[in-house]
Amino acid sequence: MKEYSDYKPSNVSWLQSIPSHWQQKRLKFAVSLINQKQPAEEAEVPYIGLEHIESWTGRKIDGEISQSEGLASAYTRGDVLFGKLRPYLAKVHLAEEPGLISSEALVIRATDGVLPSYLKYYFLSRDFIDTVDSSTYGSKMPRANWDYIGNLTLLIPSEREQQAIVRFLDHKTAQIDALIAKKQALLDKLAEQRTALISQAVTQGLDLSVPMVHSGVDWLGEIPAHWNAIRVRHISEFVTSGSRGWAQYYSNEGNIFLRITNVSRHSVNLLQNDIQRVSPPESAEGNRTKTQSGDVIVSITADLGSVAVIPEDYDEAYVSQHLALIRPQIACIYPRWLAYQIFSQHGKAQLIGAGYGGTKIQLSLPDIKDLWVALPPLDTQEEICSEIDKKVEKLELRSSKVQKAIEKLEEYRSALITNAITGKIDVRNFTQPTPAEAKEAVHE
Repeated sequence: MKEYSDYKPSNVSWLQSIPSHWQQKRLKFAVSLINQKQPAEEAEVPYIGLEHIESWTGRKIDGEISQSEGLASAYTRGDVLFGKLRPYLAKVHLAEEPGLISSEALVIRATDGVLPSYLKYYFLSRDFIDTVDSSTYGSKMPRANWDYIGNLTLLIPSEREQQAIVRFLDHKTAQIDALIAKKQALLDKLAEQRTALISQAVTQGLDLSVPMVHSGVDWLGEIPAHWNAIRVRHISEFVTSGSRGWAQYYSNEGNIFLRITNVSRHSVNLLQNDIQRVSPPESAEGNRTKTQSGDVIVSITADLGSVAVIPEDYDEAYVSQHLALIRPQIACIYPRWLAYQIFSQHGKAQLIGAGYGGTKIQLSLPDIKDLWVALPPLDTQEEICSEIDKKVEKLELRSSKVQKAIEKLEEYRSALITNAITGKIDVRNFTQPTPAEAKEAVHE
């Protein structure tokens, strides 16, 4: 896109030079902050929380309507909602109907000379979000405040030019979002392939010509005739979990403290990101929750069935109360085999209790101990796991490439909004293509 022919300094570091004919105003002089509170439980209009606003897109997420107690902020059609809690998430939404929103959002109403749709995109500008985020206070629940935001600069082109910017961004972001949706659908398909591949391998094996018999367990169905079905309690040395109160032992230089963020529903490999450290107590409690190579850890409070194997020669580590620790009897079961059993469709189905007409939201240690697994000979387990690892690695490589493409598109989307809204590109002469032209461009 071409630039404007004439620029002037904005004297604002994050805006730099701006088109010479654009106006600058402090936000608080160009919009109104609406501070109308009312009890959410008595309202006749819908209530939404910040979780119902998609980050960086401005879209409202469909789903169950939240319920809230206490006071909430009232808004009407055309108001712009801006999440002040964790502003780096860029929770911005242009309201299409009246409602109530969490008090963690600011309700901002455009005044004469400023279009609400333009204001929405301005708030979604990466530079604006970064600037607001730099002002936050509170380490665990960082918040921005209106006193700071209201003093930020708002760039104001003519209304006609604002309309052109909005028309350009509506069209371009819709194109980008459509591409992202296609790639996300591909990611979902690859995830389904991964789960199906693992589920078939750990219940049928690699040789599909062998005789099959019913396992006697509805969850497992048929398994090779020379395999057994057995509960986890009978092939593990013990099953335990961490206990509450470990926060008092957090340390910058202690041992690794494994949490739910270290297990995944995408693989059985331990995740090394977001590592917390602790200086554990020198007691039976500390020893009980200490891991060793080959242990299998399973999430029991969120993302039920997320699982990982402690690798060889892993540093001394401890588990939180949100993880079950299974120490398999290595003489009869290969750790990765147990992990893949839990990872599989039948493993997760048992854990969430779907077969009983309900869904569990938290697991107990007896739930883990009662889990049924298929058990072939030990050498067969290792052979199948090796084959699964190879195939999963290929699928993960494809998924990684697709994910990187999605991230690139999201970066492009953000850059496009920022460049248009700050006048780095001139979109006044943009003409939206006809459906036929758009279709031809996609094919090209």
